[in-house]
Amino acid sequence: MLDRACKIVATLGPASESPDRIMLLMQTGVDCVRLNFSHGAHEDHKRRYEAVREAEARLGAPVAIIADMQGPKIRVGVFAEGAIQLRYGDVLGVEASEAPGDAQTIRLPHPDIVAALEEGDVLKFDDGKFQLTVVERTRAGVKARVDFGGVLKSQKGLNIPTRRLPVSALTAKDRDDLVYALALGVDFIALSFVQSAQDVKAARALIDGRAGVLAKIEKPAALDELEEIVALSDAIMVARGDLGVELAPEQVPIVQRRIIRTARAAGKPVIVATHMLESMIDAPTPTRAEASDVATAVYQGADAVMLSAESAVGRHPQTAVAIMDRIIAAVENDPDHWAGLARDSAHPEPTTADAISLSAREIADVLGCAAVVAYTSTGSTALRLARERPRCGVIGMTPHESTARRLCLAWGVKSIVAEDATSTEDMVEKAEVVVRKLGAAKTDDRVVITAGVPFGRAGKTNMIRILRLE
Repeated sequence: MLDRACKIVATLGPASESPDRIMLLMQTGVDCVRLNFSHGAHEDHKRRYEAVREAEARLGAPVAIIADMQGPKIRVGVFAEGAIQLRYGDVLGVEASEAPGDAQTIRLPHPDIVAALEEGDVLKFDDGKFQLTVVERTRAGVKARVDFGGVLKSQKGLNIPTRRLPVSALTAKDRDDLVYALALGVDFIALSFVQSAQDVKAARALIDGRAGVLAKIEKPAALDELEEIVALSDAIMVARGDLGVELAPEQVPIVQRRIIRTARAAGKPVIVATHMLESMIDAPTPTRAEASDVATAVYQGADAVMLSAESAVGRHPQTAVAIMDRIIAAVENDPDHWAGLARDSAHPEPTTADAISLSAREIADVLGCAAVVAYTSTGSTALRLARERPRCGVIGMTPHESTARRLCLAWGVKSIVAEDATSTEDMVEKAEVVVRKLGAAKTDDRVVITAGVPFGRAGKTNMIRILRLE
């Protein structure tokens, strides 16, 4: 098998932005980096982007870059005293206004959201630390009863899990950030707070094929249209931060598994993110529960697992990557893991691509092949092969650097930039050179090769060849 199958995504930040540190992270096991546009100026992201591309060139291996949009983060307004005390059972007013709030009134600079609230809606503040329930509509807004109290400070976040909010997934800031990120040349645009398939459609129209669309599932409303959202996206993220605020804690693991299965059935890469090795922001080792959390995502068949603050601002970014790599490797050395992946495999669709992919995986299993090589222009063939989870992994050979980078997010795919084949003999020769160079196969090993005839045409994968190295 080629290295490890599940990929690692690391968020870049002050702790990991130097070119040397980025090089170390990639050498330790990072396959994809995330630029978090919720923090930092455009110049910061440009510097990090250029450092990644420099490291990529020095290492001679592609790496994917995700630009993560902030999205419509809803916050309370300011309070005249800087904060208010929420006491259990008290009823406060919630109004739409830019004016400072007081001990009896929470003011939100979001008139559309206040207008959409109805009796019974739940308001969660400051990542779920405090909760109010709407008990009455008034001319000025609503009245809400305090369920969980405490000190609520100015401009803390607000989540409303019971309501589909009348806001776009792309704010004016996001649109500016998106244009800038695309000009840099990022590989994926991550959409925060997706609520519907329409959010993804609108983003696709703006991006216009210049990057992949990665939908972050962190709103319960998105689960109502999950299949449609997955179908319209190029990749998916299980964003458990806000999802954990808006759902009951016991529901998050169930939803995580559902999202992974849905994405895998569609052949779309899926990332599990947030709080994976949270204690390693400060500590040099994770908790046992965190190690189990990463392992669970791998057992469930996730394409990638992600580090957030652990690598962006943590004290041990490289160690966090190394430990995540070790956890993944331990799971992938467990025979039960492969039995589970086979059991959860999705049914192939009645297409030539799926027939070829299924056949390639079965041939590789029966013959004990060292690798499956996929000649691919757009990356779709390699993704369909990855969907089948072949134990030997997939080598995606593509003439396009952009395709090679996007495939860095796909389970078990080692992407290589190489000229397209011109004939069957050329196809076999190029494949043999690559597998030997990568150390994926040696003399007497068998390799499965998939390609399309005529060569050089996208979307025409229709051939399987078995190569025995001499």
